[in-house]
Amino acid sequence: MKDSEFISFPEDLRQCIHFHGHLCPGLIYGYRVAKEALRLMGSERAHDEEIVAIAENDSCAVDALQVILGTTAGKGNLIVRDYGKNAFVIADRKSARAIRFSRKTHYTYGGENPSEYADLESKLVAGNMTEEEENRRKYLKSMDLLTGEFSAIFETEHIAMPDLPYAPLAPSVPCSLCGEMTMATKLIDRGTEGKCCIPCVGKTRLPQER
Repeated sequence: MKDSEFISFPEDLRQCIHFHGHLCPGLIYGYRVAKEALRLMGSERAHDEEIVAIAENDSCAVDALQVILGTTAGKGNLIVRDYGKNAFVIADRKSARAIRFSRKTHYTYGGENPSEYADLESKLVAGNMTEEEENRRKYLKSMDLLTGEFSAIFETEHIAMPDLPYAPLAPSVPCSLCGEMTMATKLIDRGTEGKCCIPCVGKTRLPQER
């Protein structure tokens, strides 16, 4: 991707690319979903946990959700359920509205270079694509997804607001075995061994379990 092409992108997309590290179709999927969700719900980027994103995959798209929606692992309003599905639920706690977006079954390139894209796809299938050609294929598909009609890419379904508890808060206390500070609600009671962190539980067993 040329510098001039990068500069021509909207500022928020440039932020996504900078955060993710490169432009790719997966990032554009997340970018388009996030922008459409904000538009349909009349919402703004979350400062805290006002918006929650549930991603049904752990793909590149998740990074765009974090940048555009403010849904992050650290705040607890990004939930990844890795079903391997290109689908996302975006919920706004303030308006109690939720929308599920799922990618349509078939993708057909609709850009300005169909013959070039078809040739690159053939090389991809044959397994003889160079790195430069792969980058070009990603760029062509990304630009097509960026400019295409959203309804041609994703199904949009308004759904009932899911039960979304806020991120839990709990004090940290030392694990009885390793002594490392651990969120109290994550400790497991091991009887005579005390309350232990998950890694320590995986290393030890009580006598009756041996």
